[in-house]
Amino acid sequence: MLHALEQIRRMRGGAPSHLMRCSDGLYYVVKFQNNPQHRRILVNEMLGTKLAARLGLPTVPVAIVEVSEELIRLTPELTMELPRSRIPCQPGPQFGSRYPGDPRQLTLHDFLPDEQLREVENLHAFAGMLVFDKWACNTNGRQTVFFRRQNEAANDAAAVRYETRMIDQGFCFNAGEWNFPDAPLRGLYARNRVYQGVTGMESFAPWLERLESGMTERVLDEVSREIPPAWYEDDYDALLRLLEQLHRRRSRVPELILEAKRTNRQPFPNWV
Repeated sequence: MLHALEQIRRMRGGAPSHLMRCSDGLYYVVKFQNNPQHRRILVNEMLGTKLAARLGLPTVPVAIVEVSEELIRLTPELTMELPRSRIPCQPGPQFGSRYPGDPRQLTLHDFLPDEQLREVENLHAFAGMLVFDKWACNTNGRQTVFFRRQNEAANDAAAVRYETRMIDQGFCFNAGEWNFPDAPLRGLYARNRVYQGVTGMESFAPWLERLESGMTERVLDEVSREIPPAWYEDDYDALLRLLEQLHRRRSRVPELILEAKRTNRQPFPNWV
């Protein structure tokens, strides 16, 4: 288990998180058990990110980060900002999502203009991430960050390529509800341009095949065992029901994608 050594800054978002330097010398965005959204958000982040990675999608490494009571006491910024109050972050095991580089040198973007969006090397991964988001019933829009590889930062801007990483799985499984209220537009990224490479259901085939063949009950159980019981308040029966529903839902994903295609938004401009 990693240990948090230093709070760097507060991050944006509905489940207030903090960028922290940890005992492996790397930086993590840490979400706390007493965040105002739900304790289960941490389960969703860990389970969702690890399953997306097993589908071959561009996520970031995740870890359990132990935050000590002493560090919280000595760091006034380690608080949860609530609508009418401020409370200290809870000590103990928290969820950590690795920052994809040194925050003093790497700039992350949550938006790129169209011209730069076309230069994202792994843009095709948005189709695969939609497979995941439909399967997991992500009730939020798809969240992602873009960045330039650090070894290219000094190159001519015209030659620089961007990459994307899919972040924030907290609203998979309908956040703290752990159910699956499917809706056609859920899980889609806000801009259709990322789906320009989609020409039919075959564009989703690699990830659909991995979902059907790779997400076995054994794999789901294996990943779930890495989650601290405190994150789901020791309610293992609820976690087991969630995993059972996930396993059964695999075959529904093609129809959920077709429902998105039929909407007035028309998210796949080249699928005719």
